[in-house]
Amino acid sequence: MNKIAVLTSGGDAPGMNTAIRAVVRRGIFKGLDVFGVQNGYKGLMDGDFVSMNLGSVRDIIHRGGTILQSTRCSEFKIAEGQQQALAQLKKEGIGGLIVIGGNGSFEGARKLTVEGFPTIGIPGTIDNDIAGTDYTIGFDTAVNTAVEAIDKIRDTAASHERTYVIEVMGRDAGDIALWAGMCAGAESIIIPEADHDVEDVIDRIKQGYQRGKTHSIIVVAEGAFNGSVGKGIEIGRVIREKTGFDTKVTILGHLQRGGSPSAYDRMMSSQMGAKAVDLLVEGEKGVMVGLKNGKLIHSSFGEAAKDKHTIDLSIYHLARSLSI
Repeated sequence: MNKIAVLTSGGDAPGMNTAIRAVVRRGIFKGLDVFGVQNGYKGLMDGDFVSMNLGSVRDIIHRGGTILQSTRCSEFKIAEGQQQALAQLKKEGIGGLIVIGGNGSFEGARKLTVEGFPTIGIPGTIDNDIAGTDYTIGFDTAVNTAVEAIDKIRDTAASHERTYVIEVMGRDAGDIALWAGMCAGAESIIIPEADHDVEDVIDRIKQGYQRGKTHSIIVVAEGAFNGSVGKGIEIGRVIREKTGFDTKVTILGHLQRGGSPSAYDRMMSSQMGAKAVDLLVEGEKGVMVGLKNGKLIHSSFGEAAKDKHTIDLSIYHLARSLSI
């Protein structure tokens, strides 16, 4: 293996550029030619490769987003698209690929491996929802962004005696909501992994006001309630109607994806990027780099796909006990 390539796929996450930097520099250190693939799997199908050198990744360790860009590509999901990508890799003489992304991105990487092409995955998604690893690149920065926003909103909530519902990202996983809500001292945290009764949220708000509290913060993951009640706006409406309190809703949205990666995200991205290169050099394929119990590990795409991401509900129960 003399040439390897790296691509980013799916939603961007702070730390992706740091991981790209680590892949390029570790690859060059190992004597490899490293190529970047522009626009994810679409670029792979189109043969949109760019030769990467040390200067290519200069001054990107602190930048959010991804310099290689990322595009959703439904064409790659079918066999013809995968064969087209493999032909482009063969044409360029590339012998291994590193994919930085989430579950959907890893499914594409797995299919390439099934076809015999060595592929390694690096978990990059702010949702922290990939089984097989305790941590995904971008999660820490997203949580810090949410906490900073909630802290600022609380200042306004206290000044105007308001209840604020703050919706954070997390369609299928409540990690951002749980961590941000816990760290920002939210009165209620609503996540997909825990059963919720809106009446319970309302009772907690009323009890707080009876004790003299003049404001409340409710943090809700965008995927909570499975659509039975709705997202932040609907929850805010119900609270407003049943309490009569001045209730505002803030949806943080894609604000959480951007920004300079935190020190922890930079550290983990650097380690995972270098580890991915080492695994390719050692002849591994079809595996994902991960973090378990503070140690870098790797597991097969198939093994990770069989498991389901779980959340530490002990933190959720702790948050409830501290917000009484």
